[in-house]
Amino acid sequence: MTERERSLRALTALTALALLLPLPAAGQERTPWGDPDLQGMWVNNIVTPLERPAGLGERLELTDEELAAAAAANEQRRLDDGGPRPGDPILLQGYNQFWMPQRDVSRQTSLVVDPPDGRVPPLTPQGARREALALESSQGVPAQVAEVRRHNDGPEGRSLWERCLTRGLPRLPDFYNNIVLLLQTPDHVVIHMEMIHETRVIPLDGRPHVADPIRQWHGDPRGHWDGDTLVVETTNFSDKTNFKGSRSGLHLVERFSRADAGTLHYEATITDPDTWTSPWTVRVPIPRSDGPLFEYACHEGNYAMFNTLAGARAEEKAR
Repeated sequence: MTERERSLRALTALTALALLLPLPAAGQERTPWGDPDLQGMWVNNIVTPLERPAGLGERLELTDEELAAAAAANEQRRLDDGGPRPGDPILLQGYNQFWMPQRDVSRQTSLVVDPPDGRVPPLTPQGARREALALESSQGVPAQVAEVRRHNDGPEGRSLWERCLTRGLPRLPDFYNNIVLLLQTPDHVVIHMEMIHETRVIPLDGRPHVADPIRQWHGDPRGHWDGDTLVVETTNFSDKTNFKGSRSGLHLVERFSRADAGTLHYEATITDPDTWTSPWTVRVPIPRSDGPLFEYACHEGNYAMFNTLAGARAEEKAR
């Protein structure tokens, strides 16, 4: 029997089993094998600040008036094509509105829900040193000229995102390519991300994490069900990745559940004793999407890497 024939037989058996199962009650969608059904396309592009604005204290939600004002301001920003705006990242100066879809404003006052003040915990001394070095390097401070040159020596010195290799984890709401396709089997969950077309394959069979020396860009994930919530613990991150200064010390625990038929409830607890003084948790409502899921063709027609390195060589000649 060929691999194709085996796959078709397995699919036929699974379909027959699904027809024999009772229909789920409203709001209690299940897979044919009984796990909560989280499958489908979801779009992770809600508009909410990472940290809670000053003055809101421990308030978790906006009032109706505040929500309406925030939504109006967000719509005005989306429609404003008059050129770069203060505080906008560079990418918004190079993409038209086709790639910047409508983004809804969440009632949450911040993505950070723990600590209760909605703020990322203070950096450790080690984390503060790394942040200062990164800032100095990006600004070309003379004392760090060697570090700046290292970043411009070749493609390997640039960020993994800039090189179209990975955005790393966790994925917080961004400006574009935010669709996530989630698939399930009895033994695995697959999360395919539109941004940089990356795919996470998460085993659910209780196997241990890989040995400590083995390090990966997306770490080593292990999942299990806690009631109707999928819990994914990820360790073994590579020191080549960088989530807000956290590298190989990152420990990530994610929770996925259905808030309702049209919303995926996502929480991520981020721990790295080498970077922050305490763990912190973000909460993101992720609406369902009708797609389409676009190819992330990052390299085609992309002259940024060549121009960046060519500019560095021109600067060196001018010294």
